[in-house]
Amino acid sequence: MQSISIVIPSLNPDDKLIEVVESIISRGFESIIIVNDGSDKEYDKYFDLTKKHKECVVLKHCKNLGKGRALKTAFNYFINTYSDNIGLITVDADNQHHIDDICNCAISLQERSNSLILGCRNFDLNNIPLKSKLGNKITKFIFKSLCGINLSDTQTGLRAIPTNLVKEFIDIDGERYEFETNMLIEAKIKNVKIEEVKIQTIYIENNKSSHFNPLRDSFKIYLLIFKFCSVSFLSSIIDLGLFALFMLLFKSFNLSTKIFLSTVLSRILSSLFNFYVNKNVVFNNGSNTKTTMVKYYTLAVIQMSLSYFGVYFISKILHFNSTAIKLFVDIVLFAVSFQIQREWVFKSS
Repeated sequence: MQSISIVIPSLNPDDKLIEVVESIISRGFESIIIVNDGSDKEYDKYFDLTKKHKECVVLKHCKNLGKGRALKTAFNYFINTYSDNIGLITVDADNQHHIDDICNCAISLQERSNSLILGCRNFDLNNIPLKSKLGNKITKFIFKSLCGINLSDTQTGLRAIPTNLVKEFIDIDGERYEFETNMLIEAKIKNVKIEEVKIQTIYIENNKSSHFNPLRDSFKIYLLIFKFCSVSFLSSIIDLGLFALFMLLFKSFNLSTKIFLSTVLSRILSSLFNFYVNKNVVFNNGSNTKTTMVKYYTLAVIQMSLSYFGVYFISKILHFNSTAIKLFVDIVLFAVSFQIQREWVFKSS
């Protein structure tokens, strides 16, 4: 395990940090990077004990900056010191990652040095705290639905990261727990394969040592995930507003012509906004603009046609407000369109 480093972010630890470090050393790991993320002075004794091991280095924040910043600090040290290593493994300081599982992740990293390896727990067991079980289920559903990432454990702290990804991950947004979520999204954007390694599900004292704040940190996580679709929602609002305006301007036309012209004109204008913001901000796509635009407008024409026919036929059958019908139709089309944009139009080459 000489070619793999261990990273342990820690805030106000106890004896379990010492247990983690000693178990890692016992399996032959020779470089352990511990980050004291602004712990109170009374906890210095635990960090001092780890420094007695030649394998350990302790980096210190003068105040608590969050787990994401602690990981970035360790990543930076790793790149400057151990850039020839295969990669690193992030491990929590509360001894809830069994040493056998850490070693299994190390073996997987050695075998698949271009993949992001996640140590994934089983959340269907009876001993899982309710807040952890619900948090994982909700985040898992959102990841799969909006990001196309199907994982059994989205919040695991046990991750094996190849060296070529470590430097890129330093630039990811997020200072606290949302950084780990954004790491998964970044891997998806860059077409990095995410591998799962099944690990033991250990919760010591009902996970009371965790510094994860369910309300604060979950909000940040979900906020980052929803950035994938916020621009599309905004484009839909622009499109809907323009459609309503054009319906008023063309009120003297017959129903079919009025809906057709309003749909085409509103979609052309809103799509220009949608394309450039999605390409450069949401999906961070660096592909040729011309090629990407051809794919985008191929999808846009199909979506526009479906929107037109959907609104027209439903309006004919129900005799209901056309703008309200268009809102319903476009919500359905949005869900499908988002998946296609993510997987085809703006997928990084």
